Amino acid sequence: MIKKILVANRGEIAVRVMRTCREMGIHSVAVFSDADRNAMHVRYADEAYHIGPSPSSESYLDIDKIIAAAKKSKADAIHPGYGFLSENAEFSKRCSKEGIKFIGPSADSIAAMGDKITARRAITRAGVPIVPGTTDPLTSDEDALKVIKGIGLPVMIKASAGGGGKGMRLVSNEKDIIPSLRAAKSEARASFGNDAVYVEKYISSPHHIEFQILADQYGNVIHLFERECSVQRRHQKVIEETPSPLLTSEIREEMGSHAVAVAKAASYEGAGTIEFIVDENLNYFFLEMNTRLQVEHPITERVVGIDLVREQINIANGFELTYKQNEVTQNGHAIECRIYAEDPDNNFIPSPGVIQHITEPLGFGVRHDGYVYEGYEIPMYYDPLISKLIIWGKTRDEAIARMKRALFAYKITGVKTSIKFLERIMNTPDFVNGNYNTHFIEKNWKFLQDEDKCTGDCKAMAIIAAFIDYQNRIKEVKGKMNTKSSGSNWKSCNRKKSMLRL
Repeated sequence: MIKKILVANRGEIAVRVMRTCREMGIHSVAVFSDADRNAMHVRYADEAYHIGPSPSSESYLDIDKIIAAAKKSKADAIHPGYGFLSENAEFSKRCSKEGIKFIGPSADSIAAMGDKITARRAITRAGVPIVPGTTDPLTSDEDALKVIKGIGLPVMIKASAGGGGKGMRLVSNEKDIIPSLRAAKSEARASFGNDAVYVEKYISSPHHIEFQILADQYGNVIHLFERECSVQRRHQKVIEETPSPLLTSEIREEMGSHAVAVAKAASYEGAGTIEFIVDENLNYFFLEMNTRLQVEHPITERVVGIDLVREQINIANGFELTYKQNEVTQNGHAIECRIYAEDPDNNFIPSPGVIQHITEPLGFGVRHDGYVYEGYEIPMYYDPLISKLIIWGKTRDEAIARMKRALFAYKITGVKTSIKFLERIMNTPDFVNGNYNTHFIEKNWKFLQDEDKCTGDCKAMAIIAAFIDYQNRIKEVKGKMNTKSSGSNWKSCNRKKSMLRL
């Protein structure tokens, strides 16, 4: 039985995994970089070990340092969270070699599904529909021209080892084929160390819908229904909800069956996500498989009532799934908003800095997965995600109304955040009516940039928040006058801006 788990991650996901560990009576171990010495996950864990400098390449992505920390702490298992090493087959293999349980799929499954070209081949053999395109990497400019002309424009050129929108290019004109190919290959090489790319037919009005699956080592696989992830910006998810307002019960059942088939084809074990692209006529195609826990997993937990991290740990312990497919049902509606430390009014640039004040939303149906606190400095080295706000309601309308209330109550000063931008999305007619796809933000950009779309209450609270921020900045500047510089470029920049504004 697993008694101690090292969480090879940081931020909100590390804290979230540790909470379930504490419920299960399992000791948790944190690892941290220089930038995260005072982070919440370090404070929450039972033990914590320093693993290096702030850049992730020298800390959270360093397999040797993670393994050394696991051995030093005598951890039985490692939970990778999401991002960083969570979909690294070599890391999974190394854990096995060192006698440490990797809470996730086998290295073979990660490798098979992590390479999207290999995955497309396997899925085709399993009888699951895939987006029309290639199942081999493009080998040359001439090959690309020939293949793309055969498929027909528009197409997506995509990195085989890709994710997060990197190594991806939409091609609508023949003259853009070669430049787009070279750009995609270059970005893929820089991001993943692998410049292999392939081509898919571009679906003009796509919905991004994914199915959560669980699989044990005995061949039992179930799905926990879908998540609608079509509110995106530059291929990055912004808001997710479940159930999807698009799917019919018949299509939902059919897609769920295909999601299970994908997991079985990969001999999968653990929690994973099967992603589909769905057109306006409800034709759906396999997109990719994420061999890890997803950022948006809490909305599934809220609607089906199952702790996915607990299930991951139970599966790693060798237990059979305790749920049959017909025992899993959807109850109500859940929405997740991702709160980022970034400035939506300034091209969404990251906004690292010190959290001066935070008021977390509370009340019935509200879940807040975060990791920041007053006085905490958000570092510039990592993803700017601050927290995830998860709302449940009996109906979609109730969930939207509750999300508006929670966003209204959520106040953070000291850094710019996406809270107001998310509030505008909640007021956008296309979202309220469930009439949206992955072009939602682009289509509604003017509406989303209009501050008048905030309610009167929103404006009043913005004024109050600004006044609080103003007072805090006065205190900060006065304090800085009597102290030496910390040497942080970000702090110096923020200090100068504060003085200028005052």
